Amino acid sequence: MLTILGFTMIATFLVLIMLKKMSPIAALVLIPALFCVFVGKGAHLGDYVIDGVTSLAPTAAMLMFAIVYFGVMIDVGLFDPVVRGILRFCKADPLRIVVGTALLAAIVSLDGDGSTTFMITVSAMYPLYKRLKMSLVVMTGVAAMANGVMNTLPWGGPTARAATALKLDASDIFVPMIPALAMGLLFVLALAYVLGRRERKRLGVLTLDEVLVEESETVLVGAGKAPSRTGGSASGTGSDLPDEPDGDGFQGLDPHRETLRPRLYWFNAALTVTLLTAMIMEWLPIPVLFLLGAALALTVNFPQMPAQRARIAAHAENVLNVSGMVFAAAVFTGVLQGTGMVDHMAEWLVGNIPDGMGPHMALVTGVLSIPLTYFMSNDGFYFGVLPVLAEAGQAHGVPAVEIARASIIGQPLHMSSPLVPAVYVLVGMAKVEFGDHTRFVVKWAALTSLVVLGAGILFGTM
Repeated sequence: MLTILGFTMIATFLVLIMLKKMSPIAALVLIPALFCVFVGKGAHLGDYVIDGVTSLAPTAAMLMFAIVYFGVMIDVGLFDPVVRGILRFCKADPLRIVVGTALLAAIVSLDGDGSTTFMITVSAMYPLYKRLKMSLVVMTGVAAMANGVMNTLPWGGPTARAATALKLDASDIFVPMIPALAMGLLFVLALAYVLGRRERKRLGVLTLDEVLVEESETVLVGAGKAPSRTGGSASGTGSDLPDEPDGDGFQGLDPHRETLRPRLYWFNAALTVTLLTAMIMEWLPIPVLFLLGAALALTVNFPQMPAQRARIAAHAENVLNVSGMVFAAAVFTGVLQGTGMVDHMAEWLVGNIPDGMGPHMALVTGVLSIPLTYFMSNDGFYFGVLPVLAEAGQAHGVPAVEIARASIIGQPLHMSSPLVPAVYVLVGMAKVEFGDHTRFVVKWAALTSLVVLGAGILFGTM
């Protein structure tokens, strides 16, 4: 009964948000509360929610101060050189812009933090997408998939969890998977190329005056003459773009913005490298690191109190949206865990694996990781389900390390799960409805995971 109710609760949540019948925050709170009553444990709802909030509070704190920290770093111009390089490649071609989105997301993902990746990627690419009237769900989808593949880095989370749960070395899991993961990233780039061609066919290609080229390397605004569109219409020419920015997100990368701090560039770079190193080396808890980093960045770059308040206010909307989503998700995860639904769902799935599939448990684990890491938190999957799968595999002679490698297959889809706080940073900054993002990305992200799975089998790593 709990198994059926668990799957029904998840399906109800997804259907309602994809059909835009409820907002994600309302759905994350009200649906699990209702199902908690159905299960007959309504009296324990408060305990479940408090347990969920307690477990996710460090994540919410980390995201709050990470948004402030990296928001300040974007404001002061730390990432402008990387952005200029990517945008120089993109020019004003929709195809290049989509591919550039994937490249930028993959590069920034090297820090292991999805929120950071999405903040930098959206801040850099959003002006181009808006100016060229490109599909914003293409941007969020490509960024999420690229980050999902890169999320398998040993310091990204899933690989470390798999290693901890099965008492293995993270390098033994990750290093043999590099060729398969590289194939996954190449597939994301190829998909970005296809989606970019579709956007180019729909919109055409822009031609820019030489006077505009240098400015367009940062943002396609501030020019005295608007670029004109060629192609993409029946007559061969489209309507001109507006001469002025539409006011919706174009000021974030203005090369002349007042918040730039060129004299403090190397200080900010050193501070960021130190912060990321401390995060990877686990010198302090991540929420503490970002709290200290945000305070130091604000104090050094904006020593006057009014300026500090202005920077905090500038990023307050993102902070509130994301932290609100995290605490709402705490209700969802708290009820799933507290009522025992998630345990019964996992047991049902594992118990329905045919005996003949025993010798192929690595393949089974890879396939199961795609939906399970979408519907469950990484902690729930890696510490709750993975040990059971590994035990079943070992009974049939399948090494635990192969099960661990297969368990990271589902990460491209996992990064768009409603239980991943970072995805709310992505859709919030991009001003995309979560349901629209979900409808677009699920099929492509699942296909990316299957490509990684097939490549892993092909290369003999599982």
